[in-house]
Amino acid sequence: MWSGLTVLALLIILVIVLVTFDWNRVKPWLNEKVSDATGRPFAINGDLSLTWQRATPRTDTWRDWIPAPRLSAHDVVMGQPDWSRQEGNMAEVGHITFSINPLPLLAKNIVIPRLQLDDPKIVLERIKDGRNNWTFKQDDDDAPSPWTLDLQRLVFYKGEIRLKDEIKNIDAKADIDTLEPSTDNDYVMGWKLSGSFNGARIGGDGKAGELLALRNVEKPFPLQASLTVGKTAISVSGTVTKPQELAAIDMRLKLSGPSMADLYQLTGLTLPKTPEYSTEGRLRGITNDLGGKWTYENFKGRMGESDIGGTLTYEGKKPRPLLSGEVVSNLLKFEDLGPIVGADSNESKRERGVATKQPEDKVLPVEKFTTDRWGSIDADVKLTGRKIRKDEALPIDDLYTHLKLQDSVVTLTPLKFGMAGGTLTSNIKMDGRNPTIKAEAKVAARGLKLKQLFPTFQPMQASFGEVNADTSLSATGDSIATFLAKSNGEIKALVNDGTISKLLLEQIGLNVGNIVLNMLFGDKQVQLNCMATDLAVTDGLIRTRTLLVDTEDAVMHVDGTINLATEQLELTIRPVTKGLRIVSLRAPIYVRGTFKKPDVDIDKGVLALKAGSAIALGAVAPVTALLPLINVGGEEESKCAALLKEAQAKPVAPPPGKTMKKK
Repeated sequence: MWSGLTVLALLIILVIVLVTFDWNRVKPWLNEKVSDATGRPFAINGDLSLTWQRATPRTDTWRDWIPAPRLSAHDVVMGQPDWSRQEGNMAEVGHITFSINPLPLLAKNIVIPRLQLDDPKIVLERIKDGRNNWTFKQDDDDAPSPWTLDLQRLVFYKGEIRLKDEIKNIDAKADIDTLEPSTDNDYVMGWKLSGSFNGARIGGDGKAGELLALRNVEKPFPLQASLTVGKTAISVSGTVTKPQELAAIDMRLKLSGPSMADLYQLTGLTLPKTPEYSTEGRLRGITNDLGGKWTYENFKGRMGESDIGGTLTYEGKKPRPLLSGEVVSNLLKFEDLGPIVGADSNESKRERGVATKQPEDKVLPVEKFTTDRWGSIDADVKLTGRKIRKDEALPIDDLYTHLKLQDSVVTLTPLKFGMAGGTLTSNIKMDGRNPTIKAEAKVAARGLKLKQLFPTFQPMQASFGEVNADTSLSATGDSIATFLAKSNGEIKALVNDGTISKLLLEQIGLNVGNIVLNMLFGDKQVQLNCMATDLAVTDGLIRTRTLLVDTEDAVMHVDGTINLATEQLELTIRPVTKGLRIVSLRAPIYVRGTFKKPDVDIDKGVLALKAGSAIALGAVAPVTALLPLINVGGEEESKCAALLKEAQAKPVAPPPGKTMKKK
């Protein structure tokens, strides 16, 4: 009994001493221990007091009965590490209040259930070599501190936080203040943000709930914020669970900006260049050691003048994260796809505030594909354009593609267009693992209607028949223009058993008399036996192995080249008429010039010869003057059977970078 009374008396004396003790006397010891734990100079310059309370959070064990010290300190400062380039201290706090669980201290673990900061001024810094002042290390050997810090609850009251990050090129400041209590919401803290990011001005504001129970998964943390980075705007509203770990997020997310590609610096997501966009949807996610899993679900918005919607999921994986999902456009403006493939006009670029790169005298897009970001992420995304709004002369109705990006290799399998009443299906592969992209394309056209291929060309509107074609090309380059300039492969196309406008054929053949008769008495359709195209592509030069149109009235042969590197045309059309033609001025037709300004001309030498013959004969006998203008065509055996057989063979292309062998 006496022993028990003695122990009780000693405990009472100890409590009295602890309560009445002047804790300012232990400031040197406390400053030293905190400095050792953090690797930063630490000092309490003002008054230090201590009270005792039961440990929190409650564990419903005997540990709850061990009193926890609650320290209150004024004018607390923590200095910068030696390598810091910032003037002043890392942190200055007018008043700090915190409690510490005593038992974890035995294992060199500082557990702070609650930390309250009044009038804090904090400067966070990271330099280019990766060192930062919020990772606490000992100064002597730069080794990790044997002490660990476990902060469970944090409360701010009116302060300032500044971030200087040389890696992300951020210089930002947030002014924090408390909000008036309200029964309508749980927001008790607000902030305003200003500064710069990658040279662009940033600004924003937001509000949040009190940072209580940061480790409590059961109590989501309310958050609302708006941020602008240059012309990109981000707005969020929702909840975060365990904010220090971003353990779970559930909120509405709004995004808008001049191009989705600008989001790379903010999110690390590799997205294509697009016209101006805006989206809104629900963002849900959880974090893990690999980056977590985030879903932007049921978002809706606009891209240029097109509507977009769908669901995208980002999942942290090794060796690269994965972006997957589906994007759907109910009404897609075809011009809005231009920036994605670098094919938008200079006018479109100027509207988006992008420097113009397309030469005025060039048709093929020269803007380069940038592959430096392809290796940062993998992708598996489906894109559907249910209805395409386009220029009247463009015979495209819809599109679908399945894009995959894996280890810097992009595939579109397929890229499918509904076109001219048929389908145009491509399988495209671009290997971006090297500075020069290796590309392969296989294109199949099936059931394209002749009259729908040229919707604004009136003579073709009465024509019937279908076009079927196959193309196989390979190339190396870094833009559409360079791909085509170095492409190799074959192009084959067939039109069989159709009809075509007789007036169109007569115009091509310059049969003047028949043109007049057709215009007086109407056009009619001519049976199209076949149209066969067999082109070879070698180092960007298209050569006509066969290009023939065979009808019941005429045969037209096309020879020459199309230079994709210089965008030059050198084609000759030679019409051969079957049967009698009245007043025929038939002569070779030359198609020359550039893609931008093609020039169609007639062989004036042949015309002059015929005209000269007519004049000479006219001097002898007026009747015989008509003979040179009367064309009697013989029965030319159609080569369509052989051409069809040859053209039906599947086109081939050599490996990217290899030249097509001549046949």
